[in-house]
Amino acid sequence: MRRESLILIPVVHPRSHRDRTASAILDAAALVFFRQGTAASMDDVADAAGVGRATLYRYFPNREALLHALVEDAIEEMALRLNEAEIDRVPVAEGVARTARALVAASSKYAFLSQETKYIAAGVEAGKVDQCLGTPLRTLLGRGIHDGTLRSDWSEIEISRLFGGLLHAAVEMTQDGISVERAAAMVSTVFLEGVSTPDAVHHER
Repeated sequence: MRRESLILIPVVHPRSHRDRTASAILDAAALVFFRQGTAASMDDVADAAGVGRATLYRYFPNREALLHALVEDAIEEMALRLNEAEIDRVPVAEGVARTARALVAASSKYAFLSQETKYIAAGVEAGKVDQCLGTPLRTLLGRGIHDGTLRSDWSEIEISRLFGGLLHAAVEMTQDGISVERAAAMVSTVFLEGVSTPDAVHHER
């Protein structure tokens, strides 16, 4: 594949800037909030992390700081998984399937954040979500429109929003006990059946 066709995704390694105590607290917080919702107490987080209240508050002075850090972790983990999926090196249909698996797997761990939209908006640098996730996804879908895999009578933005809606639904399904693999497969199947050109669908079959 030609070099200029590659998607440049910022590679970030989750928590590379944090020490082990902070990482342990974040892992515990993600588990506690996943099980109990974000109304769970900071005491519950401290107990799950095996640290004292003073230690917890030294790293994260309040619930807002903790949620902001979890938002950053979620974005970084999704970006890392998307980068590892190498969606720029495979045909568009396979890239869609890989994207669904990567993002549903990463997002299911942080599904509780969907109810905390103010932290999602304020918890990351301006443009970081679009740079890490939006740009590579639009590039993939744009490639599909250009090479005839995806229908051209719908815009790249419309197709991107449709895909995003399916991903959101898939993450919700994982909270109801559906496996990540099944939910991701449902996303890619429904999406590709709906937006692929007739020739592309026939070729896939």
